[in-house]
Amino acid sequence: MDFELSEQQRLVREMVRDYAARRIAPGAAERDRTGTFPAEQFRELGELGILGLPFPEEVGGSGGDTLSFAIAVEEIARACASTALTVAAHVSLGCTPLYLFGSEELKARWLAPALRGEKIAAFGLTEPEAGSNTAAIRTRARQEGDRWVIEGTKIFITNGSHADFVVVAAVTDPEAGRDGISNILVPREAPGWRAVRRYEKLGLHASDTAELVFDGCRVPLDHLVGERGKGHQQFLQTLDGGRIGIGALSVGIAQACLDAALEYARHRRQFGRPISKFQAIQFKLADMATQLEAARWLVYRAAWLRDRGRPYRREAAMAKLFASELAVRAALEAIQIHGGAGYTRDFPVERYLRDAKLMEIGEGTSEIQRLVIARELGC
Repeated sequence: MDFELSEQQRLVREMVRDYAARRIAPGAAERDRTGTFPAEQFRELGELGILGLPFPEEVGGSGGDTLSFAIAVEEIARACASTALTVAAHVSLGCTPLYLFGSEELKARWLAPALRGEKIAAFGLTEPEAGSNTAAIRTRARQEGDRWVIEGTKIFITNGSHADFVVVAAVTDPEAGRDGISNILVPREAPGWRAVRRYEKLGLHASDTAELVFDGCRVPLDHLVGERGKGHQQFLQTLDGGRIGIGALSVGIAQACLDAALEYARHRRQFGRPISKFQAIQFKLADMATQLEAARWLVYRAAWLRDRGRPYRREAAMAKLFASELAVRAALEAIQIHGGAGYTRDFPVERYLRDAKLMEIGEGTSEIQRLVIARELGC
């Protein structure tokens, strides 16, 4: 087994780490406080080619791979989880369905500029009565002449109120069950689409999360993504890849927790010496570091399998499950090491905990990941 990253992957890590330290980390706390969307950073990441990493050059991508993208998301999340979630949702959920299933016309018009950071993408799946049960969606799309007419509501949509387009899962054949769901690209300028509110959330304040309403929204028939009735299969495949992104994001948060805890423990003195010299603190740090490495390699393994065209559903679920739960544990331990200081906004670890919690919920809860893993085991 070869655990060495390629030269290109090492360069991606160095470039993104440097960019994140200069352009993302300094404003992370202020964006969290004000809920400011990282539009400037998003555009710059597009210019650097980060948004196009997992896509080939012929569709406007950077010709990299999934592992390179996971590394980039990890480094961005280490600086600011909100910015990393903005990027991960744009690439893994908004752009990937277009790349995998979209027509050449849709790719040229929407995918290529999105990979350059000129357009922001979102994916409209979750509904008030369709969360973990994705097959229960009620949004409808009926054909009227040369248009789809879409009616329904989507909730908890990352990038929703800033998106230039959203790929919407809708029922096109109500009598066909799961085989009656299709995905349709809806441009922002389409009449009848609006973001009705942004959520006030526990964390990830600079990541845009919105409720979208489609009220007689009309789009051309050729905005169908892939085959009619294949939407359920498409978004399950999309979510598999997206879980690698959330796993990488979780690893980045956990790394930030370890960084902060180490820094504080080395400088905080009690009983005449740094608290890093006390065994109780050393054990916490050692456990964080060990579990972090395990999470990182679970994520990298899933990305490696995907890049080689091999089955990776189980590995992606394992990576997302372990890394997301680690991120929360690492944040709690980092706060504990900080003591009372960690419970204040004077230090970033309270933000890391607030941000980490969504990792156990978004793109399939921990419970759903366990179900996916169990099914892959043949249960």
